[in-house]
This record gives sequence, structure tokens and C-alpha cells, in this order.
Amino acid sequence: MSIRKIIHIDMDAFYASVEQRDHPEYRGKPVIVGGSPQSRGVVATCSYEARKYGVHSAMPTSQAYRLCPDGIFIAPRFEVYKEVSHQVRSIFERFTDIIEPLSLDEAYLDVTENKVNNPSATLIAREIQKLVHEETGLTCSAGVAYNKFLAKMASGYKKPAGITVITPEKALEFIYALPIGKFYGVGSATEKKMIELGITSGEILSKFTEHDLVHHFGKAGHYYYNIARGIDDRQVNPDRVRKSVGAENTYATDISDIDVMHQKLFEVAETVERRLKRINTSGRTITLKVRYSNFEIATRSITLHSDVDDASILYEHATNLLLSTEVSSRPVRLLGISVSNLSLGRDAPQQLSLEI
Repeated sequence: MSIRKIIHIDMDAFYASVEQRDHPEYRGKPVIVGGSPQSRGVVATCSYEARKYGVHSAMPTSQAYRLCPDGIFIAPRFEVYKEVSHQVRSIFERFTDIIEPLSLDEAYLDVTENKVNNPSATLIAREIQKLVHEETGLTCSAGVAYNKFLAKMASGYKKPAGITVITPEKALEFIYALPIGKFYGVGSATEKKMIELGITSGEILSKFTEHDLVHHFGKAGHYYYNIARGIDDRQVNPDRVRKSVGAENTYATDISDIDVMHQKLFEVAETVERRLKRINTSGRTITLKVRYSNFEIATRSITLHSDVDDASILYEHATNLLLSTEVSSRPVRLLGISVSNLSLGRDAPQQLSLEI
């Protein structure tokens, strides 16, 4: 069986780089794309100049302002970013049709067989970097490996504008040296739990049995066991299906009034309905997301017997789920609703009985 050749391309500080490209006066300066520092917004991304101050994505913009008061705060222009993303995608398509986008700024490419008949995935990655820079004025980083996990890890290794190649012979050396918090699929909560177990690097992770990892981390334990050994059999999926549709709002002031929360939830439910109908889908699982004033997050879910795409039904279940949270005694700064277990292309469903 031939070794697969997979490239992971990750645009460098994508939104911020687009803003610096379009506004030469921003170049070399700390650019922070997201909500206003006076709002309850968060950082979508920031330039490398801003990162030197400790600013990072998902950070509250108010905190980013405290760290970097001279930063240039910009509201995102998603239509522009989408247009550039399509431009980059068209470059990928010159080499392969097996492309799995993860977001506007990153994608996997399987170039085991490719349109230019180039046996070197590394040379293809370099050519893509060159074309992206020439045609968009932006830079990207590339990871080249024999599976998706390693390609993803490699693309972030030498940012910005870097390229890292991981051959089968070098895989374990690379994995063993990785701090556990750098592993794709290990979030902050899992990282904390792993560190409590003494797992601080890939090398230590590899010493745990699959049984022990499943015991501590459930089904994800199988994944952690395999990636610690450089094993990842997932295919690059060009027909990657959306798993959920949702919306959420962060509020300028904390909400303590239940009636106001209900009003805000209905507004969110209407947005979710519009998004579901725009892509002609519906789903069975409704998830409520609540972020309290101290940034702690609570989620509650319910799965119906049939699909739903109607705002009033989403609202009804979201308000019921709200009862099982602590909103009666804790102020709220964010409310969100998402729908998963999607059925693409089905007709609008009717509600039947439900189960929790």
C-alpha cells in the first residue's frame, strides 16, 4: 500500500493579514480583528505584531485592549475574507480535487495522485505557497505528512510562511517532542486532565495503554492512543458534511432577567431558522449554550424524534433547557442555540414527541 501524501495549508493570521494587505498603513502594526474593545466581543484573529503582547483569538477584546492599548481594532469583513478564501481554493484546485476545507483559512489536500503529476508533495506545497503570495498578497504555512493529524501539526510548526515535512521515519521523534497542549484534539480541559495524570508530552502519552486512555477520556482515548503512535487513517474528505448550524450573541451588559433572556433566545432562534432554511436542512438535536458573567460555559441538549427547523420550536426547547441551568442566580453574558444531527435536503419536518 502506497504512502499517502497530505498537505495541510493554514493561512497566516488570515483576517488580520487581509486587513494589512488592504490598508498599507496597518502593516507592521498590531491589528486586532473582532468586536469593539468597549463591547462584549471577542478577538477573531490578530496580527503577529499583536500576538507579541499576548493577544490571541477568542480572547475578550476588552482584555486585548488592556494588553495592547495601541492596537488597531477592526470589525471583521467576512464577505471579503470569503472572497479571498475562494481565490485560495481555486489555487488548490489546480493541483487536486481532493480538498477538505476546515474553515475559511485552512484545508487538507490529498496529493497522492495529483493533476500536475508531481510525485513530491513538498514541491507542490511550495508551489501553492508561491501562488498564494503572488495572487493574493498573503502568506500561508504548510504541513506535509502521510496523515491528516501530522500534516495539521506540521503546518503550525514554523509559522508564518513556513513549511514542515514529516516523513514516516521522523514521525515519532516529532510527536514525542510535542507538548501535550499542542496536540490537535486536546483542548484546555483535556490538557489540564492529562497534566494531572502526568502526561505533558507526546512521549509520555505514548506510554499509556489504550485501555487506560479510554478509561480516562472515553472514546477519545482511542484517538489519543493512535496519534501518539503516528496513526491516523482518516481520509481527506472533499464532501465533508456540516455537523451543526447555530448562532449565538454576546451582550453588552450581563443579563439577569429571565424574561429578557427569553426575548434574546427567540432572536437567536430566528437566526438559526434562517440559516437552516438557507442551506435546506434541519436537525434533531437542539443545544443551548450559556456563558455566565465569569466566562464559565454551560450547555444543555435535547434530541427529538424528528427534524426541526422552526424558530418557535427551537425557542420552546431552548427555554425549557434554560430551566436546568443556573441563570436564575447567575448573570449571563452570552446565549446560543445550535442544531445538530442534521438531515441535509429534507423537507421541513413536523415535531413529534421528544426524549431527553
